[in-house]
Amino acid sequence: MPANLTPVYREAEAAYRAATTAEEKRAALERMLATIPKHKGTEKLQAEIKRKLARLRQETERRANPKRRTVHVEPEGAAQVVLLGPPNAGKSSLLAALTHAEPGIADYPFTTTRPQPGMMRFEDVRIQLVDLPPVTADHMDPWLPNVVQMADAAVLVVDPSQPGTLDAAEAVSERMESVHLPLVGALPEDPDPRDMPLPTLVVVAKTDLVDPGDVEVIRELLGDRFPVVPFSVKGGREVQGFKVALWHLLGLIRVYTKKPGQKAERRDPFVLPEGSTVLDLAERIHQDLPAKLVSARVWGGRLDGQQVSKEFELRDRDLVQLNT
Repeated sequence: MPANLTPVYREAEAAYRAATTAEEKRAALERMLATIPKHKGTEKLQAEIKRKLARLRQETERRANPKRRTVHVEPEGAAQVVLLGPPNAGKSSLLAALTHAEPGIADYPFTTTRPQPGMMRFEDVRIQLVDLPPVTADHMDPWLPNVVQMADAAVLVVDPSQPGTLDAAEAVSERMESVHLPLVGALPEDPDPRDMPLPTLVVVAKTDLVDPGDVEVIRELLGDRFPVVPFSVKGGREVQGFKVALWHLLGLIRVYTKKPGQKAERRDPFVLPEGSTVLDLAERIHQDLPAKLVSARVWGGRLDGQQVSKEFELRDRDLVQLNT
């Protein structure tokens, strides 16, 4: 569904891009959140604005209280995804298999004590994965929610070889919900305004150690709430399947650009939320570009260089030529 953003929202967005201080950015983001049309087509954009506000508030608090113990993971790449799960679920092994990070891995609980980031490549974009300490019904590090609320999505890792794995996964979900960070398979249409729902992918780890039937049981029990994918550190199709599923969960598109008269090079894409338009792309490139934009041409799908309007909704892997 197209976002159909109003002129008032566009003005607030332009003010955010032009802001030079944290206070100006905060005021613009709050105005964007207040004026954005509330419908399914803007769900992901609303969540993105909330996360920007959370990052800004955390940064402001950190500067105001430099001696206070805070934990922060600087976002990198196209998106930041946190890895959640009970003890020994396989989060650290997943991180090590998908990135160049070298987390501590052991067969005893609570090996991970601090956030461990790593960069995963999916085709021509990079996604930041952040391994976090385990969560149980009785324990959650007090700083962990602050890191989780900054993320664009979560991966909930479950181990079918451990007894009580579903109860352990439910405990993680309940702890996140208790701090207004509910884990969801898809963003709700009418969320509690106090909540910051986090799109979540369930990963059934260590599939090389269990029967396929154990994986299917988890898929049947959790599949109505979350997308579920199997994963083995041995690689192969399951690794690629995980990457594709995570990309779809993030709800992002890659858009390439070319200058008039120049050869197209599909590399270094702009990464935008699904539903983004030609105008959104122009604003991402430069805050002054939308006012100078005369026309645009798009290559992708059934389009082969056709001229489109500023409100044309872009798709993954579209190639766009902006004419000023």
